Amino acid sequence: MELTEIGQQMREAFSEYLSTSDFHPGQIIVIGCSTSEVHGGQIGKDSQPQVAETLYEVLAPMAEEKGLYLAFQCCEHLNRALVVDREVMEKYNLTEVSVVPHIHAGGSMASFAYRHKKDAVMVESIQAHGGLDIGETLIGMHLRPVAVPKRLQVRFIGNARLNTAVCRPKLIGGERAKYCVEDTVCNM
Repeated sequence: MELTEIGQQMREAFSEYLSTSDFHPGQIIVIGCSTSEVHGGQIGKDSQPQVAETLYEVLAPMAEEKGLYLAFQCCEHLNRALVVDREVMEKYNLTEVSVVPHIHAGGSMASFAYRHKKDAVMVESIQAHGGLDIGETLIGMHLRPVAVPKRLQVRFIGNARLNTAVCRPKLIGGERAKYCVEDTVCNM
């Protein structure tokens, strides 16, 4: 598949994802991506830096336009650490780790993001507000509780399956829940 077609699929999918989700500026979207799978190979076996570049050049400006942060998940060889902007690390009080992702330990997508973000740092984990999983990279560990699957019209980026999620606050209580102490005035 041509890189221009892969880029167009990503643009369509991310545009739909953003337009049908209720994200607010300053929120985080985690990106997990197997460029091997996008290219038609097996995850972890055929890393494709050109695919990473194509996808990054679509995702980064679209997220920036909405005031959203992107966190790029590394592969399991780096314990799925993430590439984020230093600003994100500081704002969300994330734990920095010392490592530099490359295509054989971290993957092409994280490696490209690390080299092209303005002030990239590596963090151990995150609780993102939503995410895109391109090629079944298992981003769930980096999503806030309660992740809700979001189905898009575009289901594949290249040859990789695309799964997305948004997160919502936990619903607690229920019909029998009380939110005020009996015999008092409730200031809700």
